[in-house]
Amino acid sequence: MTEEQNQHHTERLSDQEQERLNSLAELRALGVDPYPYSFDRTHYSGAARALFSEENPETKAIASVAGRITAVRRMGKASFVHIQDEDGKIQVYFKADELGDAYQTLKLLDIGDIIGVNGFIFRTRTGEISLHTQTFVLLAKALKPLPVVKEEIDEATGEKIIHDAFSDKELRYRRRYVDLIANPHIRDVFRKRSKIITTLRKFFDERGYLEVETPILQPLYGGAYARPFITHHNALDFDLYLRIADELYLKRLIVGGLAEGVYEISKDFRNEGMDKNHSPEFTMAEIYVAYKDYNWMMDFVEQMFAEVARVVTGGDMKVTQKNGNVIDFAPPYRRLTMFDSIKEYTGINVSGMDEAALREAAKTMGISLDPKAGSGKIIDEMFSEKVEANLIQPTFITDYPLSMSPLAKNHRTKAGLVERFELMIGGQELANCFSELNDPLDQRARFEEQARLRDRGDDEAMQLDEDFLRSLETGMPPTAGLGFGVDRLVMIMTGEDSIRDVVLFPAMRPEKG
Repeated sequence: MTEEQNQHHTERLSDQEQERLNSLAELRALGVDPYPYSFDRTHYSGAARALFSEENPETKAIASVAGRITAVRRMGKASFVHIQDEDGKIQVYFKADELGDAYQTLKLLDIGDIIGVNGFIFRTRTGEISLHTQTFVLLAKALKPLPVVKEEIDEATGEKIIHDAFSDKELRYRRRYVDLIANPHIRDVFRKRSKIITTLRKFFDERGYLEVETPILQPLYGGAYARPFITHHNALDFDLYLRIADELYLKRLIVGGLAEGVYEISKDFRNEGMDKNHSPEFTMAEIYVAYKDYNWMMDFVEQMFAEVARVVTGGDMKVTQKNGNVIDFAPPYRRLTMFDSIKEYTGINVSGMDEAALREAAKTMGISLDPKAGSGKIIDEMFSEKVEANLIQPTFITDYPLSMSPLAKNHRTKAGLVERFELMIGGQELANCFSELNDPLDQRARFEEQARLRDRGDDEAMQLDEDFLRSLETGMPPTAGLGFGVDRLVMIMTGEDSIRDVVLFPAMRPEKG
């Protein structure tokens, strides 16, 4: 065993890993630095291929490319290697007679190694535009083997067949670095995610709204129904909460007149269950605009998501989901009240029912309820179980019961309701909006009602926040507020059906051992 091997981690090595360690030792014995500091690349793979001239095929355009080896084909005194960079793949040709002793080094390279190559562009006898190597350098020796994905075309159907794909979901999430190498379509998902966030930020900025940052660690949590994560501040010796929403701090900024519109794209945290639509750590976008209401915000949302869809799709604003549903983001979107939606999909009109009647109606619908659930929670369960999955095309569900919305303004014409909407797409909630409550006395009364719900055992009910109430007493203008899940938006826009597929490093249990 070499010193290098002794220093390597203590887990039992596979034969391939042992061979790679041996190759590493041989490379160093030959004076090759397997981990140099830099490489002067001139072209990505696509740009290098574009240098080939159909009119003058003998022109030897020079290029330097760098990337990871994904395939090797050795043919005695010549070898073909495919290397992959962020732009795609390019074939590289090595000829023993031209490279001399350096060609022997090639035998010590493996799939997964990263190399830099200088040479000229040409077309092979089989018609593939490639790079003819003049010099090359090892940039990083990979000690772990990669899954080798093999592709072939079914002669009968013409379809591409994938063999040995890196497809185990749990392994893909745990080893996202391998997932990104082995599955190029995964890179496309996360590039689209970046483009979606950039588009949102541009949409807000172009309308004059100010991006801000609010605390992640908060002495009180609020702005949503959720259980928080708790941490402890050692120096000050008191507990803090990881934020569950940005809402109450952003409203403070509207009170202060920092700008008439403020927004934040941020990480929020909720200490709750995990499923394909929920993650304990997730990305939210929230925006608050003074002197506007929820009617204005519906038009704003239509314009915003249509623009995101236009950028993602390249123009037609129609996105296909894995289940085959085609979602059309072109405005206008359907608008339907909460009570009308329940009546449409259950045949029962729950408008005006008290808690006892709602419980009986839920029983008729076959819905089991938590004994601690109040009227708002019961109506929410009815909607979730009987309506939500049916709302595939973008649909605004409006006018919620007051008991479900402690931060929303009373409806101007419908007693017992508030001015609120949720945007439903693909059978799930994407966005939530209020005409924001700015009456400090009404807000205090609603916080006190939330406290009573907490006393009944509802650990998701909101806390009474005296400083937020003090800010409302200072005076907040009429305001429209919107929050939406960026992860869910990316899921819909990319056709993915699990939040883990659009989060680079999703939360998971630690690996055993």
